[in-house]
Amino acid sequence: MDFSGTWKVYSEDNLEGFLKVVGAPEMVIKMRKNIKPVVVIEQNGADFTYTTKTPIYTKVHSFSLGKECEMTAADGRKFKCTVREENGKLIAETEKFTSVREIQGDDMVETITAGPETFISRSKRV
Repeated sequence: MDFSGTWKVYSEDNLEGFLKVVGAPEMVIKMRKNIKPVVVIEQNGADFTYTTKTPIYTKVHSFSLGKECEMTAADGRKFKCTVREENGKLIAETEKFTSVREIQGDDMVETITAGPETFISRSKRV
């Protein structure tokens, strides 16, 4: 599955619940609720560069499928992550959450589960 492109988030379900359960500061939760990020994904075989852009910050993460990498949360906290491809989906696992990113029709859908909370983000390619 080719995830390359620029994606604009248009829908987010349960963002606040997810951010609370992973320990994001209240200030980050308040700011993030009103922002719909743009995500730029560059894919070259098993290597990815994933850039999240908002009016407040830009975060760039690079990773290779199957290899542990370090990423940075919106509030600056660092965490280890391993991303794998399974049945056309990108699955990222950390100590606190699991993310499943997939293409559904014209949408990219990311479902993140952390404890009892599930956050779903939907984006369109622009």
